[in-house]
Amino acid sequence: MHTEDLSRWTHTHDFNPHGQEQKKAERGTRLVLALTVAAMLLEIGAGWWTGSMALLADGWHMSSHVLAIGLSAFAYAAARRLAKDTRFAFGTWKIEVLAGFASAILLAGVAALMVAGSLERLLAPQPIRYAEAIAVALLGLAVNVASAFILGGAHDHGHGHSHGHGHSHSHAHGHDHDHGHSHDHGHEDLNLKAAYIHVIADAATSVLAIAALACGWAWGWAWMDPVMGIVGAVLVGVWAKGLIVETGKVLLDREMDAPVVAEIREAIENPPDAGCTRVSDLHVWRVSKDVYACALTVVTHDRALTADALRQRIAIHEEVAHSTIEIQHCPGGARC
Repeated sequence: MHTEDLSRWTHTHDFNPHGQEQKKAERGTRLVLALTVAAMLLEIGAGWWTGSMALLADGWHMSSHVLAIGLSAFAYAAARRLAKDTRFAFGTWKIEVLAGFASAILLAGVAALMVAGSLERLLAPQPIRYAEAIAVALLGLAVNVASAFILGGAHDHGHGHSHGHGHSHSHAHGHDHDHGHSHDHGHEDLNLKAAYIHVIADAATSVLAIAALACGWAWGWAWMDPVMGIVGAVLVGVWAKGLIVETGKVLLDREMDAPVVAEIREAIENPPDAGCTRVSDLHVWRVSKDVYACALTVVTHDRALTADALRQRIAIHEEVAHSTIEIQHCPGGARC
């Protein structure tokens, strides 16, 4: 075989789409950051004063959210400022994903600290001022709920889009071919999701703290306070693991099981005029929330086949914005 290198980049998408959605998310994270700082200082101070482990855990857990939400706000600002920096081959979107990954690691660390602190209180119980602790925990919960509404309104977490494509081929020998293509891909803003999970986790630990304090106040079950701290830590750990998996998948370009991979193969190999054209090598990776790039090698006996013709086939899938295509011809036009 000999190789005809017909590689070319196409630029059809904006890989730094810092429009209204991103601006709204950035404003939301900044507002939530201010609320969280205030609630954190209040809960830590009140936790030491009242002697509540659940309240202290909630306060220190909230301090991690200050770092995480601050990191999210910083990531939005950095991605926006560096959007035109040509050193970023595919834009600055992954700055936001990296921030989400760092937040997830931080969340896992806080879960471990919550377990350690709660076990310490189980072994060495301390007196708790229940009324004051419950009042502050309710205030913290109110802040968390408000923050969740702010972040939830900044972005639709179920974002997705679908495309429908129809193609008709008519040939002189009297055959008509109709092909319909539709796909639905949705990806979340992982930076915003990280901030959102931190807030939701904080709300959950606040609820557990209130339940523990209420039981201790009503029935003297002081052990409920550290036990609920452990339950909250497990819940936070599970959420942290899920976020690490999601962000790690993007950062490591683990996208070869995405539906778009099969769609690219189908677009190249299945048209009626494709002949024995086959994809021999294919690499797909995500370069923005819903945008992909691909590099592929095609083996064919069709000497007239060009990279532009293959790009036209792939173009029915609008999320594929970049393509590098190599065509290898079978010797003498033989079938491959």
